Parts: sequence; C-alpha cells; structure tokens
Amino acid sequence: MIPLRDNLHLRGTPLATVGLISLNAAVFFYEYFTLPMAAWPGFVQTFGLIPSSFMALWQQEAAVSAYQPLLTSLFLHGGVMHLIGNMWYLWLFGHSSELCLGRWRFLSVYFACGVAANLVHVAFYPDSAIPIIGASGAVSGILGAYLYCFPRAKILMLVPLFLFFTILEVPATAFVGVWFLLQLINGMTGLMSLTMIAWWAHIGGFLAGMALVRLLPRD
Repeated sequence: MIPLRDNLHLRGTPLATVGLISLNAAVFFYEYFTLPMAAWPGFVQTFGLIPSSFMALWQQEAAVSAYQPLLTSLFLHGGVMHLIGNMWYLWLFGHSSELCLGRWRFLSVYFACGVAANLVHVAFYPDSAIPIIGASGAVSGILGAYLYCFPRAKILMLVPLFLFFTILEVPATAFVGVWFLLQLINGMTGLMSLTMIAWWAHIGGFLAGMALVRLLPRD
C-alpha cells in the first residue's frame, strides 16, 4: 500500500516536519556524497545503534553521552529508497499531526518514539551486531499520533493488484490497522529468522506514539 494523500485541508506551516525532513536529507547527502566509501562502515558503526554494543554499555553503566546512537541512528538511512519511503510517510502523516499537536509536542513525540522504537528492537535482538538505522521507528510513532488526532480521516492510496494498480480511498483506521497487522506478522516471522528490517521497532514506535499523545501536555 502506497499512501498518496489524505482528505484533510489544514492551514498552517509544519516547520518541525519540514525541518526533520531537511535534516534527514542533509545527513544522507553527507553520508553518501561527501564521505569516502571506505568510511561508510565506520560511520554507521559509530552513529547507528548496535544492540549488542548497547547492551554492553548498559551493563557497564556508561556515561549518558555513550548512548547517542539512540538518537543519531534516526538520521541515517541505508539507501535512497529507504530515505524516500520514510520521508514520504513523515510528510504525509507528520504535517497534519504537527498542526494538531503543536510544534514542540510533535517533536517530543517524534524523538521519544524513535528512542522507544530502538529500545524495543534491542529488547527483541539483544545479541545482534547489525546496526539499526533509519527514521521509521519515529515515523511509526507519528503514525500513531495521526490516528489519535484524525481517526475519521481518509487516505487515498495506490494498491498493486497483480500487474495493475488501482487507487482506493480508505478510512485512516483501516489503513493504519492493515499497516500495523503487516508489521506484527513480519515481526513474528522475523523472530524465527535473521531480518534486516526492524519490524519490532515499527511496532514499538507506533504504540509509543499512541500512548504519548495522551500523556504529553498540549502546547
């Protein structure tokens, strides 16, 4: 399912959403067009979140600064399509959510959900040496916030049907429900085999978003 747009027509400038997208794009540009190729692995190892390394830090009671990958990993992406996919979801669901929540509440939800998503992934794969990177956990949290703000919204989406595509308009609850079910199915399947996609981070981020929008005070 590829969401194209929603049926909301809100007034306002989502500065935080635009800023996050710009920052993600800038980091990606630096990573892929400025760093020499030989430096990529080291860059990802330093700023990505490696579950096994994180668990080692936790056991050693390291300084707070050592936990920076919980946040820096949110701005790294593994390729152009990884970046575009995350940023498209962030724009589509983020700009409306920001206008609903307010700028600072929105940013709080975004980063808190990103951290929560990373922690959930570590909890499921504590021995993994594969770096987790990408904004998808934080974006999943914004998806949860969007559903809280606009449960009656409708999503226009592109759906592949064998060799053809069709465009359907569905309730946001149905779109998010199917999305969440797919994350859950893939997450359960991933527990039985090595996966490169952090499905449980998506699930954790989404549930954190649903909870946080109810707890954080309004701007």
